[in-house]
Amino acid sequence: MKTVTVVGASLAGLYAARELRAQGYDGRLVIIGAEPHFPYDRPPLSKDFLANKDFLANKDFLANTDLAADSDFSANKDLAANADEAAAAPLGGAAPGGANAGGAAPGGATRGGAIPGGPTPGGVTRGRPLPGQAPLDETTPDEAPLALTDPDEIAELAADWLLGVHATALDPRGRAVHLDDGRTVVTDGVVVATGASARRLPGPRLAGVHTLRTLDDARALRAELTRGPRGVVVIGGGFIGAETASTCAALGHDVTVVEAAPLPLIPQLGPEMAAFCADLHRHGGVRLLTGTGVAGLRHAAVGGTTGPERVTAVELTDGRLLPADVVVVGIGATPNSGWLTDGALADRDGVRCDGGCVTSLPQVVAVGDVARVGGVRAEHWTSATEQPRVAVRNLLAAHTVETFSALPYFWSDQYGSRIQFAGHRPADATVRIAEGSPDSGSFLALYEQAGQVRAALAVNRPRPFMKVRRRLRAQRSAEPDGTRSARAAP
Repeated sequence: MKTVTVVGASLAGLYAARELRAQGYDGRLVIIGAEPHFPYDRPPLSKDFLANKDFLANKDFLANTDLAADSDFSANKDLAANADEAAAAPLGGAAPGGANAGGAAPGGATRGGAIPGGPTPGGVTRGRPLPGQAPLDETTPDEAPLALTDPDEIAELAADWLLGVHATALDPRGRAVHLDDGRTVVTDGVVVATGASARRLPGPRLAGVHTLRTLDDARALRAELTRGPRGVVVIGGGFIGAETASTCAALGHDVTVVEAAPLPLIPQLGPEMAAFCADLHRHGGVRLLTGTGVAGLRHAAVGGTTGPERVTAVELTDGRLLPADVVVVGIGATPNSGWLTDGALADRDGVRCDGGCVTSLPQVVAVGDVARVGGVRAEHWTSATEQPRVAVRNLLAAHTVETFSALPYFWSDQYGSRIQFAGHRPADATVRIAEGSPDSGSFLALYEQAGQVRAALAVNRPRPFMKVRRRLRAQRSAEPDGTRSARAAP
């Protein structure tokens, strides 16, 4: 292949680009990003970045990347390794594919060819900023720690970065990616890494109503929260909603969380542990309203009848009305697969892939939040960082030679507590507290089925959790179905 195009310039896209170079691809590499920013770290957006803290100096930020310090996981060279193991392991670590991941390929920084109307090889071109966005190169000092890459690595990747433009179509016959600025990138291989977008409530766009998924989302919400005490209503008690509520409460705002389910996080944690998370809200001074949905948003014109419409209250399905200066909608995300018009390739639940991230189109693979790998779409950091190695290997081999199946893992920081979960929670699993106690705010819970541990949840118990997580991964590798993090095909 002479040209490979990575569509998506976030975490999964960056890891795919690193893997291409690490696995020996020395051809032209094009990276297309809908946002005008180079790849950045999203987990801090709902926490220390939103709180406007100097999170680079905050140990809690070092945990936000939450990359495992064991040899099977890796971190960007400028980010901290998992703070769970920070006392036992140095910062940083090898990039995927070995210590030379992201290193210069043969030919150095001059490889590749120019895109007509685009940058010179290894250069950067950006589209026009969207309304309300900061200038494309304008970042504040507190945003610098969010960067997932640096100028040295960007030079080593020797890619053509097309930032601030959206892919609008993939032409399988012409082997081309069409962009919304009218350009076309002709390519031999494609890595789809377009991620997902925050779901929004139906109805008109209103001032004061926010989602929180991108840097520009976080900038806008943070600006609102610095205008003095606000009445904040968070719609959705999932991880983003809970983290945002926690941050807003810590800033002194009056916060209410609305969750349609009987308890937040029941699907992920089960009722017993979900009840613990519900108590975190209450102990943190946040009102939690469960078992009710949102009927609509009340709004009024700002500055008279001709001003912009701004949210004033949230109307619930049970008839209650919650006054609100700021509303944060945290009701999940939808995969960015609409630009792929081929119904056999993608639908509303992402890009269909086999177990090796390979799609039905030749030389097209998908990774990260947009990819439905083996029928499962997982919006986790570990999927975005682990899938690219397998996907790139299969892309370069031109068929599936390796499959992917990682142990589910996620973490969250809420109200001063670090919550970690790993494994598959069977519906009939029983929960056993192996260490500590929920009343103390620090414990390790094991989900057991037929005498075997299937999943683990820890609150402020990082080291015991990491040990159990490693055991779960080893157990998964030894299962008779052969599923493991990376399996070579016969």
